[in-house]
Amino acid sequence: MENKSPNTLPDIRQTQLLNAPIQKVWDAVATSEGLAAWFMPNDFQPVVGHEFHLEAGPFGKSPCKVTEIDPPHRLSFEWGKDWLLTFELIEKDGQTEVTLIHSGWDADKVTEFGQAHAMVRERMGHGWIGLLQKLSQYVEG
Repeated sequence: MENKSPNTLPDIRQTQLLNAPIQKVWDAVATSEGLAAWFMPNDFQPVVGHEFHLEAGPFGKSPCKVTEIDPPHRLSFEWGKDWLLTFELIEKDGQTEVTLIHSGWDADKVTEFGQAHAMVRERMGHGWIGLLQKLSQYVEG
């Protein structure tokens, strides 16, 4: 059984159907060039255990580590000190359903930059909506 803090906040989960084949969406979430096109510049490599950085603008380089890779269906990586980012892809008649799961939120924790998780989670929840729109434009364009 998972040992969860009583102050764990719900994961951010967003699902979107993209009008693009699964391999194209996979390349957009599981390659350095793909992630840079809609998310952040990075030195990602699709290898379990690979440590990389997301260039988070004013927040500097955010350390990450690939924890799971199952092409072209699932990719997970640790982001910063507390978060886990997962992309799940399902093929649907030539289209791709992508689900983003941003987990690791805890009301008792603060980010590396001293911001409360609850506050950042609210912002990121809205931010992911825009990012998935950018992903959609990138793969459908």
